[in-house]
Amino acid sequence: MRSEGDTPPEPADLPEDPANDGPEDPTDHPTDNTTDDQQARPTASEVPYVQGVHLQRTDENVREIAALTAITGEPPGLAGLLDDLKYDVRRARVVPRLLGRAVREAWRWDAYDERDLQWYPQGISTSADASDTGDIDGRRVVVTTWYSTGKDGIKRGSRVSFVDLDSGTYRHVLLVSPVFDKAGNLTLRPTSIHAGGIVWAGPYLHVAATGRGFVTARVDDIMRVAGDDDHPDELGIEGTALRSFGHRYVLPVRFTYQAHADEGHEKLRYSFMSLDRRSDPPALLAGEYALKRDATTRLARYHLDPETWQLAVGDDGFSRPIAVDEGGVRQMQGAVIASGRYHVTVSHGPWMPGSVWSGRPGSMRERRWALPMGPEDLSYWPSTDRLWSVTEHPRRRFIVSMDRSFFD
Repeated sequence: MRSEGDTPPEPADLPEDPANDGPEDPTDHPTDNTTDDQQARPTASEVPYVQGVHLQRTDENVREIAALTAITGEPPGLAGLLDDLKYDVRRARVVPRLLGRAVREAWRWDAYDERDLQWYPQGISTSADASDTGDIDGRRVVVTTWYSTGKDGIKRGSRVSFVDLDSGTYRHVLLVSPVFDKAGNLTLRPTSIHAGGIVWAGPYLHVAATGRGFVTARVDDIMRVAGDDDHPDELGIEGTALRSFGHRYVLPVRFTYQAHADEGHEKLRYSFMSLDRRSDPPALLAGEYALKRDATTRLARYHLDPETWQLAVGDDGFSRPIAVDEGGVRQMQGAVIASGRYHVTVSHGPWMPGSVWSGRPGSMRERRWALPMGPEDLSYWPSTDRLWSVTEHPRRRFIVSMDRSFFD
């Protein structure tokens, strides 16, 4: 965690995270990824619900969050956070050979976060997902996720960052899991997930948790912690004092959508997620990152209740997808549905620009050199017809927007 004047070490010899990027293999990235095997695969069956995989929501952490509120005081929520943003994002000069051919706008984190080896950005969503108007009280806001690498020996879990594009400022919020121990005492645990994708749906943040499913938090629960840079290596509660790895704000997880599979089926990995606001009802799109050739690359869609922004639930208590496609591409990092087509990011490691694949699952086509190195999740801003992504590698970290029409 940063303190004033800290400078992270140079990342030149940083080993690659095997959960994200593998070595470049040209055979993994043909211009047209349609194969005889994929042509034989069934695409999405638009029956009411698809059997095989499903999610089940846990009980809500009402008592735990109430107990945490008793320590921190009344939560300022998102409004209070947006009035207390601390760090500056910087506009980046858009040079196609450096940032990719499709990029139209780009922002950089501050100098510390751009080089930090302890946290890696992953997921992205925007106020266009959260609101019909595309803004939050007149602010255009981007939210990203980060996961803790633990390279200094301390696993800090995951966090979200809210970026006000108009003021050019942002702040990090630590995701925490409040739990009562056996003695009935409230404890805090880090939310130890990869956080490869995020959907900001109404008042909720749905954050991808890979094999676990995804976790959900409510932005009104954002709590302020005394001491911005105090105890950057500690998490927990001591009397009325709360340690939060140096973060001024924390956000407790309310519940988890746990991933399950029917007998004879493989659980879906929720590597990344996005929101399709234009479907009726709205839909949550989730997909699988896969490096090995025998791993699945499925894309699944779930109905969201537009009143609650939670997954629709069947009579059996499970949330089942309305569609599952098996025609994704290797090393997918993010996916959205825009203008009736899928758009998928693929990373080629820290030294090669990223690609965007677009089209129907099983027959998507690649546009190479579309993005900076290490693109991750994707989000769509309908009113501007822009795709948004975030990149992960130190010194090459950007928030970028692209014209969707570039991929027509």
